[in-house]
Amino acid sequence: MAKSSTMLVKMMSTADTGFFYVKKRNPRKQPEKMEMKKYDPVVRKHVIFKEMKMK
Repeated sequence: MAKSSTMLVKMMSTADTGFFYVKKRNPRKQPEKMEMKKYDPVVRKHVIFKEMKMK
């Protein structure tokens, strides 16, 4: 079997709540870092989530 080309990334909230989502990303198709607006239940608002490395 071939090795998967997707990698897991942690999408960390910019509201500094510590909340994060885990997403899959293909680095060949998306070489730049991901940034998306999603819901943060801690502050109960939609905020921008930025990509961080998984540990």
